[in-house]
Amino acid sequence: MGKSSYRILIRALFTSYILTALFLVLLAFGLYRFHLTEPQVEIGINVIYVLSCFISGIVAGKLSRFKRFLWGFAAGACYFLILLGTSFLIKKQIGASPRELILIFAMCAGSGTIGGMIS
Repeated sequence: MGKSSYRILIRALFTSYILTALFLVLLAFGLYRFHLTEPQVEIGINVIYVLSCFISGIVAGKLSRFKRFLWGFAAGACYFLILLGTSFLIKKQIGASPRELILIFAMCAGSGTIGGMIS
């Protein structure tokens, strides 16, 4: 990967994590204001993963201009890996079953790929 390749991924990931922070603030407000249940919060978190990775895929695809679906996939996969690594560093354990991890990876990488394809 060249220097510009890293820039593409860094910009896409920066965008996705800024959006994740904003969406989490909105979810926290919803939790406070509307007294959301645990299943509703879990759905909200999954929606945040998908939206953030989708927009990250769009950003990566627009910046790369070639093999956009691969750049979208890379952005979604990197988002998942950073999320997993951060979670492990904080909790000192994975904290999810292999089935859940595969599902979250598929959501992140898949929505990033779709975002890259439509960019």
